[in-house]
Amino acid sequence: MNIRASCQRGYLLTEALVYIGVLFVIGSIGYVAMYKCIDNCIVLRRNAEDIVRTVHAGEAWRKDVRAATSGARLENSADGNILHLQASGESVDYRFADGVVYRRSGSGGWVHVLDRVRSCDFHTDARQSLTAWRCELELEPQIKGVLKPGRVRPLFTFLAVPQPPAKP
Repeated sequence: MNIRASCQRGYLLTEALVYIGVLFVIGSIGYVAMYKCIDNCIVLRRNAEDIVRTVHAGEAWRKDVRAATSGARLENSADGNILHLQASGESVDYRFADGVVYRRSGSGGWVHVLDRVRSCDFHTDARQSLTAWRCELELEPQIKGVLKPGRVRPLFTFLAVPQPPAKP
């Protein structure tokens, strides 16, 4: 048996170290990629939750505006802008203060509707034969730990038209 032939079958120590180093580099790159994917998934989930809760609050606002039969008016007060909606026998009010949108039904207390809001404005939008109301919301981006906020500004616009007063 030839001694040279038997030596060529094994690995040298340097070859084993090179293979270990290559595996370490590949494993490190895979770990970093996985960690970034997990961060992006968490940010995406939080953004989706923000969109869902904002759409629910906006749809409730639109329902209240559409139910307003006696009109709507905007009042500037020390608490901020308050939108008064007068439905048949009951009033509903909306206001924005300290990053939170509040709703009040009748003479009850203010109820927390939507939080982490950067800005909320109510505007009239005059059309040819009617006046629509527009609610523009911008949410605060969520930053927690090493997570970065989403790349899209969370802006929402809701339009609604109150019912015209009943003609006698």
